[in-house]
Order: sequence, then C-alpha cells, then structure tokens
Amino acid sequence: MNQEEIARAIEEFAAARQRGEYFPRAWYDRLSLDDAYRIQLGLVEREAADPARRRIGWKVGLTSPAIQEQFGVHEPVFGCLLAEGRLESGHVLSPDLIAPGFENEICVALARDLTPEADAASVAAAVDVFFPALEIIETRGDFTRQLALALADNAQQKAFVLGRGVPPDGIDLADVIARVHINGVEVATGRGNTVLGHPLNSIVWLARKLAEFGERVRAGDLVMTGSFTRQFPLSRGDHVETVFEGIGAVSVCLA
Repeated sequence: MNQEEIARAIEEFAAARQRGEYFPRAWYDRLSLDDAYRIQLGLVEREAADPARRRIGWKVGLTSPAIQEQFGVHEPVFGCLLAEGRLESGHVLSPDLIAPGFENEICVALARDLTPEADAASVAAAVDVFFPALEIIETRGDFTRQLALALADNAQQKAFVLGRGVPPDGIDLADVIARVHINGVEVATGRGNTVLGHPLNSIVWLARKLAEFGERVRAGDLVMTGSFTRQFPLSRGDHVETVFEGIGAVSVCLA
C-alpha cells in the first residue's frame, strides 16, 4: 500500500474503532504485516495530542519460537505502550475488559537512545531500570487467523502493570525465574532465557525493526520484553501475582 492508501486505511480503522469494531471485517485478509504496522503507528500518532494516549514505549510479543511457528511468522512483533496503560502493582482492573488476559514479563526502562545497529552489549549499557511486570491484553478479534488486524489494533495491548523497579547491576535476565500465582495457586514457572534466549534480545530486535518504519528506541522509553510463560486468561475476581526471583513481585486484580 502507498502512503495515500495507508492514510485512508488509518481513517477507516479509526472510524471502525469508534463503532467498537477493532478487527474491521472489510479488511480481513487484505493487509501485509508491514502495512498493519504502519496503520498501528498511524493510529497512535493520530491521538498523540491527548496526553493519556501518548506513546511512552513499546511491547515485543511472539518471542517464543513455538508461538512464532503457530502464527506462521519468523520473528517477534511489536506494539505501542500508551501513557494511560501504565498501572502500578496492586491495581484493580475494570471488569468490562474484552476477553482479558495477562503475560509475565520484565519491563525495561532505557537511559539512552539506541541505534538500529544496537547489539546486546549496547542495549545492556543503555538499561536504567528493570521492572517486574504484567502485560494486560484484550482479545478484541481473531488473533490466530487475522494477525495483521491484531497488529493494526496494537497487538492486543491494553495496559501494563509495573512493580518496584530495580537497578540492573548484577542481574542476568536469562537466569531469572518467574513464578506465577492465580488466586494463591502457583500455575506456572518460566525462565528468562525462553524470551529469545535473553529478554534484552527483544530490544535488539526492536531497535532494528523500528528503523524500517522510521522509528527509534529512545531514552526514557519503556519496553515490555516478552512473556516468560504462556498467556493466561483473566476471569472476574482473579488475583494474580508473579514473583521474578532477584527482582521483585507484581500483582493485579480483575474486579
């Protein structure tokens, strides 16, 4: 799609969203993944004047090789983090979320800009803080069959919940173990090396991918690096707590 076609598509997606249609049926099976990213970025830019809708970072998803195979892609995907989506640990979510779920991740705050050529060492040198985090997602359409529409709709992103941040000194994220509890019962464990071998590799990939769309990872950005475990659904009344050993805990409830 050329720039004019992308601009028209952004307006059509924005109008559909106002109607509560997040995966516009008229666009089923019509978008390439690159066009979907351009629509995603255009929709975010369209609302950037609203402080609550301002982009404050990025999410990286589909970081597991098994999940990439499931969706027929050869690399992760990205979405945008918005100011209104940042929540503190212990937050009580509204029960009107659309088919909500959560993922268990490390969120990284960056202290300096990254170039598209950033490698693992330069990413590590740019890290300011690690946060234990939960990504809150909404399944607003058929993610499995319409991945491009899901990307245009910001890759399922709804919110992200952050625990207390810690400095990165002496922490190797690849060795960190996450223990996931729902309503007091441990339901899963996961290790950081399941995220592209090391969660910081997500940021290496992101820096290179964003350059294809004229974007950069910048100082002050927050990056959700990918889930240590599978995605879990959230039901009304659920209390979730995930402990990242050596980093800290983060929790959330669904009213």
